[in-house]
Amino acid sequence: MAKAPVLTPQDQDFPRWYQDLIGKAELADNGPVRGTMVIRPYGYGLWERMQQELDARIKAAGARNAYFPLFIPESNLSREAEHVEGFAPELAVVTHGGGKRLEEPVVVRPTSETIVNEYFSKWVNSYRDLPLLINQWANVVRWEMRPRVFLRTTEFLWQEGHTAHASYEEARDYAARIHREVYADFLRNVLAIDVVLGRKSPAERFAGAINTLTLEGMMRDGKALQLGTSHELGQNFAKAFDTRYLGPDGARQLVWQTSWGASTRMVGGLIMSHGDDQGLRVPPRLAPVQAVVLAVKGDGAVLTAVSETAAALRAAGVRVETDERVEIPFGRRAVDWELKGVPARVEIGPRDLADGAATLVRRIPGGKQPVALAALPGLLPGLLEEDQAQLLRESRERREARTAEVSGVQEAVAAAAAGGWARIPWADLGPEGEARLAQDGVSVRVLVAADGSVPASDDAPGTVAVVGRAY
Repeated sequence: MAKAPVLTPQDQDFPRWYQDLIGKAELADNGPVRGTMVIRPYGYGLWERMQQELDARIKAAGARNAYFPLFIPESNLSREAEHVEGFAPELAVVTHGGGKRLEEPVVVRPTSETIVNEYFSKWVNSYRDLPLLINQWANVVRWEMRPRVFLRTTEFLWQEGHTAHASYEEARDYAARIHREVYADFLRNVLAIDVVLGRKSPAERFAGAINTLTLEGMMRDGKALQLGTSHELGQNFAKAFDTRYLGPDGARQLVWQTSWGASTRMVGGLIMSHGDDQGLRVPPRLAPVQAVVLAVKGDGAVLTAVSETAAALRAAGVRVETDERVEIPFGRRAVDWELKGVPARVEIGPRDLADGAATLVRRIPGGKQPVALAALPGLLPGLLEEDQAQLLRESRERREARTAEVSGVQEAVAAAAAGGWARIPWADLGPEGEARLAQDGVSVRVLVAADGSVPASDDAPGTVAVVGRAY
């Protein structure tokens, strides 16, 4: 009888494969309340690396970290009508505390535009206070009816940036800078996902925004996943909270604002972009553990070689962990590391050591080869960069191969049903065609210029809608 696979094959049941991998790679568990999740140490290590990389880029763009309360007075949220209407179905509202009914219900933070603006209106007085560039790392709650770990959960972790500027142009340019220099750079150059940058259609914009910039990635099943957004808020929240500054001319003016965020959904994107039937494949630039050095047997000389090899690789700039758990069968340990997607395994046993070598197993391209122990520190960093480039190339080639140029709604629906995306001129589709797509579970993921750049406006000549099914 054939041995059952460790994971459900992707081509048999992609959602089941996804759930299998999350459990067997020890990334997360379902939480005790429907829609919540417990992120396990290995999964949280991936999130920590994402935080570190994003935080460095956010600070390079001039923003500083702060923290705002989890609880928001219900009256605050209702001050921007379009915003509260957009979030109303997802809100968690606290009506009792300390054993009694609260005088005013409080909303558990779904996003922080309203609480941030209450304080921006206090902190901004003069043009000298601008731009005000704030970011926070936090959790948010949006009551999810169809939860899926990492992709859609009632509580999730994220960063959210909030800024105030003296002019529309300055706010517009800053939202675009975050879109390009923070999110696109991270997603392409660290997460190795070849995202498409563009605008959301008016129907898909963030509630309360005048423009939403998005980054969409194609997963291995052909569905789209939104991996980050940057919003131009115009003066909608400034009007609601009377956030004004005194200009050089002595006139009081409303500020112009942005907000932007990315969340633990990126962990789901990592899994579905790069994972295969053997498990996760983690891009080396992201990986908390880039290489694991395994002792095949508990021989004293082998254990010494494992420790010394790990030290030499660390000195070469590689993030390394050792596995000396020789009481666990070697095959089981190898499968565990393969499931976790560690880019390189360096296996050392008595026979390897006798030859002054190790067996190098590369997770991303596959395959194994003997390598002299002395050569590993000089060889491995370059191989990891090759593997990083391979994942990005695979992501781009998948998207290009599975994106069809179409001219009508039915062709677009057919392309999505076949497991891909479609590109259709926005002038031919428009809001009416977008509504027809929605009847078949297909949505406009992003509007792009004909050359692939971000269009200056929704109706800019040559704008193309990229459509597909989405998570």
